[in-house]
Amino acid sequence: MHQIEFKDLVIFIRIAETGNFHDAAELTFLSQPALSRRMQKLETILGAQLFERTTRKTWLTSVGREFLPKARRMVEDFELSVLGIKDMASQQKGKVTIACIPTAAFYFLPSVINVFNERYPGIRIQILDESANHGLESVIRGDADFGINMAIAQHPEVSFTPLLDDPFVVCLRKDHPLCELEEVSWIDMEPYKLISVGRASGNRILLDKSLARDQVQLNSFYEVQHLSTSLGLVEMGLGISIVPKLAMPLSSASVLTSRPLKGQKIDRSIGLVKRSSTSVSPAADLFINILLEHWSVD
Repeated sequence: MHQIEFKDLVIFIRIAETGNFHDAAELTFLSQPALSRRMQKLETILGAQLFERTTRKTWLTSVGREFLPKARRMVEDFELSVLGIKDMASQQKGKVTIACIPTAAFYFLPSVINVFNERYPGIRIQILDESANHGLESVIRGDADFGINMAIAQHPEVSFTPLLDDPFVVCLRKDHPLCELEEVSWIDMEPYKLISVGRASGNRILLDKSLARDQVQLNSFYEVQHLSTSLGLVEMGLGISIVPKLAMPLSSASVLTSRPLKGQKIDRSIGLVKRSSTSVSPAADLFINILLEHWSVD
């Protein structure tokens, strides 16, 4: 019976990461024909095609996408068995990959990264600043060790640990008439053009649920894909927007300000997302411990 070799798993991962056989061959110190033969052998053992190829591009098949996180875990488990978890931690080497929604990346990560870098200067950090849905997929696929995401982005394969409740606020220019109010109601907003993010956004889903619950229909005039774009349009005086408080600029020099929503509040729960079926790497576990020290909900 044929056995999968460790080297073949590494080659498979490198091809998936680089998107072509040529670069993967250089990274694994093999000739391209030798690398191709190894992949053919791996596909024969698995009984499935892992890659689709053209002369210019290589991409994973559906089987390949499913196999990638498993291959990464097998390689990681092998490396841990050789080095030992304690030895790896004492060497302070490795990499932590975090899938984080952009607004939370700026709020949660800098203080934790500062402490982490002081304690473990040899461990590199990669931040995938992605939407809630894409960030969740990155965690499930194994592209990220863990994520910081919204509670709305949950899945049977992941666990969610709450870190913070982030209220939605009305984003305005400082010279907008609604700034005269301490709180802004739905009725107050009806005369003004609303700038919203796309319907696939987790933030938009929360907002639409609240509007439907209260039987409110605002003048949703502009639709954008990113919160940063909606802030830019508000800054230009094109309308108002309802955004998570974490999305608001921190600088007092900004022309933007915010007001709380009056009456029924809208909150999004931000938390730590991890795969339920597998443990995280030692380096990621070290980072998570510091993150929870700083932001864990009582």
